[in-house]
Amino acid sequence: MPRHHFLPDVVRVRPAGGRSPVRVDRRVAPEAWFELAYQDVSVIVQVNDGAEGDAGGGPDWPSSAASQPSVVARMLLDLDVHDRQRILEVGTGSGWNAALLAHRVGADRVVTVEIDAALAARARRRLAALGPAAPKVVTADGAAGGPTGEPYDRLLCTCAVERVPMSWLARTRPGGRIVTPWATSWTAAGSAILTTRQDGSATGRFTPGGAFMRMRAHRAGRIDDLDTVVRPEHVPDLGRTAVSPWEVTGDADFAIGVAVPGAWHLWEPQRPAESVHTRFWVADEAGTSWACVDYDGTQLAHFAVRQFGPRRLWDEVSAAHAWWASVGRPGLDRFALTVDTDSTQSVRHDSPTGASWPVPGTAPEVHRFPKCSTNRE
Repeated sequence: MPRHHFLPDVVRVRPAGGRSPVRVDRRVAPEAWFELAYQDVSVIVQVNDGAEGDAGGGPDWPSSAASQPSVVARMLLDLDVHDRQRILEVGTGSGWNAALLAHRVGADRVVTVEIDAALAARARRRLAALGPAAPKVVTADGAAGGPTGEPYDRLLCTCAVERVPMSWLARTRPGGRIVTPWATSWTAAGSAILTTRQDGSATGRFTPGGAFMRMRAHRAGRIDDLDTVVRPEHVPDLGRTAVSPWEVTGDADFAIGVAVPGAWHLWEPQRPAESVHTRFWVADEAGTSWACVDYDGTQLAHFAVRQFGPRRLWDEVSAAHAWWASVGRPGLDRFALTVDTDSTQSVRHDSPTGASWPVPGTAPEVHRFPKCSTNRE
């Protein structure tokens, strides 16, 4: 299925090691555009939810992408599609994924749902151009589960969720499979693979994979602006920690994300000090609490910590990291997800301790670890 057929004339791609996406226009640089279409990279097809050139005073931000082909292939293998199965896709995007599914089981057995009307219309045109038979493209919020009727055998989501919509379980037959990218406030990485049960619940595991943009319904209402959270009048508590900020990112991301709900982080060079000085920020999406850990360019044995608010976020992060290290530094494939019929959802680890964390609904539920070793000044 030709990928370039589903890309708009203007796309963006993040260069290796670069931060700002590079704009590539087919009409200006056709060779570069076609080369990009068949590279194993994610290609941004929409920014700012379609408000091109209007980022609210800031830089353009990606809102839809044609996923990396190798990641698409892995997720389709995880979906485990068989002949004559009915498939619901949540997040049409460019339409390429829906075309691949239609090629496998037939266009009449694929329904794809897209919340963005412009993206849905463009995908509908491009799918129709492939021939008389095309998957049905529905403009709707996929968080609501899409069209009603006969249940689907498979449900594939192409955006990350922080909580599985219960409507998806209702749309999937017992014994069916749901594959969706997963995210926490801390990180977005990997996918959940769930099997639905006769009683309307579901259980499954996580598998490594690429990071996806969040579903629109799961990115609203969050406070992730540092200037909003950290105020001049705040007087933080001072302390020191032996836990390096580099230790709580990377391999530990998934565990910390589920154990410290609602917390996000970023790195910031210290200003106006030398560039070697760095500061690691942690804040909560409620906008009530924050912490920062400073590296002065020389001392790696301990770091200065400042914490403010009702949540002692660095204490929570340090304790989650200590637990993760104590059980062998597990990857996300050592965790499982359960969705019960009463909408209770939980992530659990397969260690003998049976550690388990609730998946937050509207408000984070903090998992309490034993007191961490941050030293107060």
